[in-house]
Amino acid sequence: MNWDQIEGNWKMFKGKIQSKWGDLTDDDLDVAEGNREQLEGKIQERYGKTKEEARKEVDKFLEDN
Repeated sequence: MNWDQIEGNWKMFKGKIQSKWGDLTDDDLDVAEGNREQLEGKIQERYGKTKEEARKEVDKFLEDN
């Protein structure tokens, strides 16, 4: 799966993303609105990850879905 598919189906993937990163709020996901960099930034904020760690987690999420 690639990020374009997630952007195009953001509402469907919000649930999967929130399931993976449970500390992300609906507001966080509404702000990200399909933007990968915004999502990675929210993961960094909520989980205290580095930019690289957040990027790797999102990459892994893409591989698994």
